[in-house]
Amino acid sequence: MRESAEQSAVQSIRIEAPEGRSLPALLAPELRIALLRLSRNEAAKDLAQRGLRALAGFAKSLKVKYSDIEVGFDFDPEPGLADNGDFEHDLQALLEEVGRAAKVADTAVVIFIDELQYVAADQLAALITSMHRCAQARLPVMLVGAGLPQLRGRMGNAKSYAERLFNFPFVGPLPVAAARFAITKPLQDHGVTITEEALSTLVAATHCYPYFLQEWGKQSWDSADDSPIDNGDVESATQLTVAALDESFFLVRFDRLTPAEKKYLRAMADLGPGPHRSGAIAEALGRAVTALAPTRNGLIEKGMVWSPSHGDTAFTVPLFDEFMRRIMPGDDWR
Repeated sequence: MRESAEQSAVQSIRIEAPEGRSLPALLAPELRIALLRLSRNEAAKDLAQRGLRALAGFAKSLKVKYSDIEVGFDFDPEPGLADNGDFEHDLQALLEEVGRAAKVADTAVVIFIDELQYVAADQLAALITSMHRCAQARLPVMLVGAGLPQLRGRMGNAKSYAERLFNFPFVGPLPVAAARFAITKPLQDHGVTITEEALSTLVAATHCYPYFLQEWGKQSWDSADDSPIDNGDVESATQLTVAALDESFFLVRFDRLTPAEKKYLRAMADLGPGPHRSGAIAEALGRAVTALAPTRNGLIEKGMVWSPSHGDTAFTVPLFDEFMRRIMPGDDWR
């Protein structure tokens, strides 16, 4: 009974898409594992093995273009099966084979990809097309992606029908009530309370951003000598948290910027948290909007800013405007 349950379980493929890695290289080894698991299901064994032959052809034919593909081969390629050397065509063929095996096994394959905005445009288009093909064929292959706010626009640019094929829920700051609960519930579990003033200060300082709630909460806990945690504890925690974020969370992003990009963000910071009109940023820099377009596009590609509406530019994380003013103080940056 245990073996049967394992065989029918949903096959999860979990990937983080870092900059500089190709999507074929990320997918190939994970698809191999999923197909090997499906091959243990008696009903799906033959189709899963066909999928493994497709994977062998897929990897060998694309190795020339995507040299970072590294995957073990369990079967020899089958001529004409996912081996054309065209990523979009071959990925469709490969995922169809994966889907057929999963369908016979009465299960599904779910591909989870984090940082999806870093996938190159042509590879993103191939992924969207392949998911569309699986949907048309009613095959149980699904994609769950996560990324920065510009992801929706990138997917729409890659394939115009992406917005009809996928749902794009926006995950932003928590509602205030949820942010307060995220602090009070763990404290209650340990028999600790926090004053109303301290809780309000903490929630305001974090802008209800989940990661910041974690950091401020941790530092507030460490700063307090006893219960309840008071406003003084949170103020002490704020100094420590800001310093820690500056040295890690923010600085990692800052170090990836070119001098021109740093100036662009510094000008944004002078205007406040945002979002800001592109014209206002250009005016602050004494430049034409068109001249700054490549810099803005580069910042969007790096995930530093996004466009919530046409002509607007916003930081992708809160408090970055304050960091920019700290790390580039005064007017010497101009």
